[in-house]
Amino acid sequence: MNIPVSPWALVLETRLKVIPKVRGYLKRWKLRAQEIPSPELRKQALASIEAKQFHCEGGAIYGLLAKRHWQNAIKFIVTYQTISDYLDNLCDRSNSLDPEDFAALHQSLLDALTPGSQDTNYYRFRDDQADGGYLQALVRTCQEVICQIPNYAAIAPTLHELADYYCNLQVHKHVKVEERVPRLKMWFSSYQKKLPELRWYEFSACAGSTLGIFCLVAYALDYQLSDELTDQVKNSYFPWVQGLHILLDYLIDQEEDRVNGDLNFCFYYRDRDDMLGRFKHFIQNATKSVSQLPHTQFHQLINQALLGVYLSDKKVRRQQDVQDMAEQLIQWSGSSASFFFRSRLLISH
Repeated sequence: MNIPVSPWALVLETRLKVIPKVRGYLKRWKLRAQEIPSPELRKQALASIEAKQFHCEGGAIYGLLAKRHWQNAIKFIVTYQTISDYLDNLCDRSNSLDPEDFAALHQSLLDALTPGSQDTNYYRFRDDQADGGYLQALVRTCQEVICQIPNYAAIAPTLHELADYYCNLQVHKHVKVEERVPRLKMWFSSYQKKLPELRWYEFSACAGSTLGIFCLVAYALDYQLSDELTDQVKNSYFPWVQGLHILLDYLIDQEEDRVNGDLNFCFYYRDRDDMLGRFKHFIQNATKSVSQLPHTQFHQLINQALLGVYLSDKKVRRQQDVQDMAEQLIQWSGSSASFFFRSRLLISH
């Protein structure tokens, strides 16, 4: 299989191969979710699949990097993303606001990257526990795929590092409202010296994406990654590509989050000009950092597709200030971003 190097090639591969395979895997998980005994857990599992299918469709594009192993890569990506989306629903709708509960649930994402991990009751701090083995089945499926990676032990620490960022973010951002920002600032301060120049809310955004994990697993399924390339992928995706990904997500959700009183990292920029400047900074660094990777054009296309898909979302048209910023970013970013923005062909959102 050739890795797509043009917008149209990426669209065709996504439409003809990626999305049908994603929907096939999701159909199986939906059938499994329908059998969950607990009405509440069943409701959240089904809602996460139905409302967030586009997360799996977008993430699964990285499966193309696995070449002849692309179907296995997509199987992992869909399953891992399904865990993430399910847990997000459980935490968003939790009455306890208990960080221990959120940490226990998210241990499943670390176990999914740890073949041979012991079965754990991830629901031990909550009343609803009867999921009929659903979450454990998701974890085991991820483990089955990564067991097929040659020399998996070499990339496991990097995958765990990225997953640990993600899991910690989910704990901190779901606790009591008054505790969220202080916890996130304290968490950031422990990493600040090791990072490029970032603000605490930008670091939080960088932690909230699973794209680096997907990229590494897809690459590793096809050939043995050197320590150097593993580090290059990690340092490209965290912070720059992952930060761009999640900041775009928060950008378009501002109106919705204001109404619901939800945490939104875009609220912390000084003003619109400050936000626009920082978005351009992330785009520039995401572009520069992936230029060091194999299949550079593919990674550049992903960056451009993120811009095009998010900034053409219908939510943008309901927010005049966001629409103005979206048009400026697309115009500034170039022809591929404009293609994805105008065509909206890549995934269904």
